[in-house]
Amino acid sequence: MKKTAKKNSVRITERSLFYWILRRHRSTQLLLLLIIVVSLFFKVFPLEMQKRIINEAIYLKEIQLLYLYCGLYIGAVTVAGLLKYGINILQVYIGQKILVEMREELYRHVLQLPLQFYRKMQPGTVISAMTAELNAIGFFLGGALAIPITSVLTFVVFIGFMFNLNKWLALLSMAIYPFELIVLPYLQKKYNTLNTERVKTTRSMANVVNEAISGIHEIHGNTSYQLEGKKLSSYIAELYRLVKKLFIVKYGIKFANNFFQSLGPFVLFLVGGYMAIHGQFTLGALVAFLSAYEKVYDPWKELIEYYQSYQDALIRYRQIMQIFDFEPPHLMLLPGRDPLALQGQISLKNVTYTVPSGVRLLENINLEIKPNEQIALVGYSGSGKSTLALLIAQLYDPSQGRIDFDKNSLEDLSKMDVGHNVAMIAQQPFIFSGTILDNLLYGVQAISGQKEMPEKLVILSVIKNVGLQEDIIRFGLQAVLSIEECRPFRDKFLRMRQIIQTTLRDDFESAIEFYDVDKFLYYSSIRDNIIFGDSLSGEFTVERLPGHLRFVGVLNELKLEKPLLTLGFAIATQTVNLLANFQDDEFFFRDNPMEVSEFPVYSKLLGRLKSPQPKDEEARRLLLILALRFIPKKHSIISLPSAMEQKILQARHRFQETVVGVDIDHCKKHDACTPCSVIQKSTEKTGFIPFCPSEYLYTRTLLENILFGAVKSEDVLDEYLRKIAAEAFKDEKLLDEVMHIGLQFEVGSKGDRLSGGQKQKLAIARAFLKDAPILIMDEATASLDNTSQAGIQGLLENEFKGKKTVVAVIHRLDLTPAYDRIIVLKAGRIVEQGTYDELMACKGDFYELTRAES
Repeated sequence: MKKTAKKNSVRITERSLFYWILRRHRSTQLLLLLIIVVSLFFKVFPLEMQKRIINEAIYLKEIQLLYLYCGLYIGAVTVAGLLKYGINILQVYIGQKILVEMREELYRHVLQLPLQFYRKMQPGTVISAMTAELNAIGFFLGGALAIPITSVLTFVVFIGFMFNLNKWLALLSMAIYPFELIVLPYLQKKYNTLNTERVKTTRSMANVVNEAISGIHEIHGNTSYQLEGKKLSSYIAELYRLVKKLFIVKYGIKFANNFFQSLGPFVLFLVGGYMAIHGQFTLGALVAFLSAYEKVYDPWKELIEYYQSYQDALIRYRQIMQIFDFEPPHLMLLPGRDPLALQGQISLKNVTYTVPSGVRLLENINLEIKPNEQIALVGYSGSGKSTLALLIAQLYDPSQGRIDFDKNSLEDLSKMDVGHNVAMIAQQPFIFSGTILDNLLYGVQAISGQKEMPEKLVILSVIKNVGLQEDIIRFGLQAVLSIEECRPFRDKFLRMRQIIQTTLRDDFESAIEFYDVDKFLYYSSIRDNIIFGDSLSGEFTVERLPGHLRFVGVLNELKLEKPLLTLGFAIATQTVNLLANFQDDEFFFRDNPMEVSEFPVYSKLLGRLKSPQPKDEEARRLLLILALRFIPKKHSIISLPSAMEQKILQARHRFQETVVGVDIDHCKKHDACTPCSVIQKSTEKTGFIPFCPSEYLYTRTLLENILFGAVKSEDVLDEYLRKIAAEAFKDEKLLDEVMHIGLQFEVGSKGDRLSGGQKQKLAIARAFLKDAPILIMDEATASLDNTSQAGIQGLLENEFKGKKTVVAVIHRLDLTPAYDRIIVLKAGRIVEQGTYDELMACKGDFYELTRAES
């Protein structure tokens, strides 16, 4: 709640770093401490064995004692190593579990922050804080308790062992540590300061890169490469300066550590050796003392490294929490009750909205909206109509005044109250990664999970009503289905193929060149003409065929390789000569077997070839690839010699019979339901599927499978599919199946595989499926054509009239007559309101707006 309610727990951004350590996974941490205590014995015990091996076993020449002490020594070392391994595993487990919980809680907090936060905060900063910087903290958390406790206890135990051997030598060896306590914290402080600056600079640099990638179209459009490069260069230079200083200090710390570590043994060798020479210290005790000193430095070094890690983690943690240290203005759900079910009455009293800079976007707005009333918000540009819609949707909070839903203050309603009762369609809707179906059900899943999903017929009905049906069908027809995905529909699709091949054949022959095993295919590539099929394993792709021995054997047997090489040479020569000045423009390569990226390769190849029959294997491969890609009726850069057509047909039959073992006679039958046992066995062995009426082609789209041929004209095909095949699809009950497949279409990042109109329709359908009593539309049809806009408006009139409260920001005033009331805004104030006829009769601001639009 914004003012009246507080959460029981401390807000995540107010928690200390050690909150996560002391209050999470206590039982696991206690187990870790127990293992640490046990491991201490096995760390000290080998030192005692060293002393006894020298002083007793070796000095007394007792071989049995030597075996015993050595056995105990290696056993203790092994157990200590295993315990250390277990400690490390537990540390990582604890750290990663805490990190998961921290990241999940922080992400939930971040998502609930007001929109104003995101208007000021760069996305790159949020992403960096949530990912890389939290990872660094996670590594520290695992050993936050274990490392200092282990190190301190180990230090104390080894010091005790050393005092037991010789207290004066122990005191002398400890005299070095105070100097370290002075030098190292000083260096660490400088390191922390530089590291803080480095983190800030890295974030700023990430923001610049993120902004450049997001606005890459503008950069290309304005050729502002140098301008953007200069922005980043300043940060790169600053980062270089900081990192250089950072590593000078870092290696200074390492040098100090290593120096003090080496100073100790020097003192011990000098003093301890003197004592041993004069009989004041045994050799075994000196060896044990030196080993203990080396080991006592390990926990000391670990404590120093722990201090450095702690300082680094603390700086990162504080900076991250400072970024997100805002209290969400509304609770997710009020405790003790379910979300309210509202009727749709909305009341605004003296509502004013002021941005942080002090500019008032709305001033003294008073408005009463009845349940199920449809309201149009119109006005001049910058009048505040979109801001008003966002205030009603609880996306902004008013600076002054009050908004009520059914006499409940909007300020006191939880986010779930509003989420259950309000559906919002933005002018520029966001489409999430995933399928179309995922996005359609996004609003429903957010409020009900998987419990109350709309029925399939409801989903399909909404898709049709918003004008998205043709797009979904097209996505379905363009889908490439795996064997598992296709299995439920395979027979229906093959049945539809049979209908087009027989009943509708005359209608489609002007748009489709049907596959026929005995005919040369002018709208298919030379590769498809010869192979007449596809391989699930990719064995017979254009790129791999020039190196396929059995395929090349068929070409040589029918004397077809040389003509194909000549064809490839002619294509390369014509392309290089004609497109030399356009080699970087993909437009000129659309109807050419050569890809734009290959132009330099073929240009260089022609420069060294003297004939179209090269002996070089790589040159032959490149020429064959061009020839195999060639489509006679599509690639007009050269014509195919008629003499080759018959040879290609012969090669097809020979390839089918000898290479993949297909029964050619079966492929001449046009009954798609005929069993094909011979071909099925062949498919299992080689993955090859021929262009046979009884086979589904799993490497081709659903549309290609149903049409079973190559497209001659896309425009004619679209017309026939809409007018002729649509009824057949319905009769065969295939339309819903195709739409089901189309709903699984992956929309890409931010929906970038969809057009602007498709995104808008998808967002409208998403809001309609949510079926909330209040619908807010912020210029929701602005990206649609006039016909689609009229269709959506008709849907509001026919389906929602008297059933939902609709608040719509309108950009086309000719759509306003259908609304119950029109609210006219100007300079952040309501200047007129009434029905369309009333406002036109007044001849005020609305009248002037309509005249300006016309």
